[in-house]
Amino acid sequence: MTINTSEAVTPAGRPAGIPLDEGFLRPPSRLEKALGPEWARLIRGIFTNPLSVIGLIIVTGFIVVGLLAPVLAPPPKPGANPYQIPRDGFLPEPKPPGTPWVKNAPYYVPAWYSLTGNEEWVHLWGTTSGQYDIFYGVIWGSRTALMIGGIVVLSSALIGIVVGATAGFYGGWIDEVLMRVVEIFAAIPTFFLLLSFVAFFPRNLYIMMVIIGVTGWVGYARFTRTEFLRLRQQDFVQAAVACGLPLRSILFRQMLPNGVAPVLVEASFGVAAAILYEATLSFLGLGLVDEPSWGQMLSAATTASGGFNWWVALYPGLAIFLTVFAYNLVGEALRDAIDPYTSRGG
Repeated sequence: MTINTSEAVTPAGRPAGIPLDEGFLRPPSRLEKALGPEWARLIRGIFTNPLSVIGLIIVTGFIVVGLLAPVLAPPPKPGANPYQIPRDGFLPEPKPPGTPWVKNAPYYVPAWYSLTGNEEWVHLWGTTSGQYDIFYGVIWGSRTALMIGGIVVLSSALIGIVVGATAGFYGGWIDEVLMRVVEIFAAIPTFFLLLSFVAFFPRNLYIMMVIIGVTGWVGYARFTRTEFLRLRQQDFVQAAVACGLPLRSILFRQMLPNGVAPVLVEASFGVAAAILYEATLSFLGLGLVDEPSWGQMLSAATTASGGFNWWVALYPGLAIFLTVFAYNLVGEALRDAIDPYTSRGG
């Protein structure tokens, strides 16, 4: 008699007919021993999904561009504020790509610039109205976008995880009070809440990050609370409680490492949302003032004169699209890796 090992045994909690997980009958790998089966499956899901790999490559590319911004687009003079986009005059008509740079050109020509076929600085991607260099703005704007996305997600996730974990772990009246606070914030549209904060605070990079972070923690709180309510019923948590382990140990060593994985999905989408929020506010003239912003450059495209100037909107718009697209790809891969039913197409 031949037994089909993929269907003969059904683990507890798995509906009949669903194949066994590939790690059920084999010894754990080194990655699983080091990180645990859930985190190992998460990492494998990210790096074996072709779309996720594409997203990671794009994100890594923007990170490299941001780190190498002083080499790719040097400031016009030593000691100058690199976050102020240099301008080549004050004419309202944008100049097309390849126009020679006359005023305020970067003070040195790096070695890589010969690859463009030019020995002296030109406006590689043209200028906006007011003669702001688009190439410089997009390169340094990548730093702005990545800082906003990263710090906003860290602050939002920290607030959301603390609130959600506290509500899900303790339950009772603590859960009721915290969830009512979450519902109040969730009832207010995020964008209008952002507009309200922007009206009362200075518009600089750090204030903008705080504002977007404070308004974006609700989703993390809900995800974390749901996970902690589920984990509280698991056998390993019940066993820890029965053994008399301190609540702090149960919370931080047993539940938290197992409950934050789904939050990573929200975090990936949250980076894309934060970049879009900042770009939207800057496009409307309510965002950053002294820092380079892709949304601010898109706004310049709407005020440009002199006919159809396609280059003014193309490059910053493409940067926003690629960044948001990449983080969404990574988020989808994370969601597939966390949900075994989704990853099987069920």
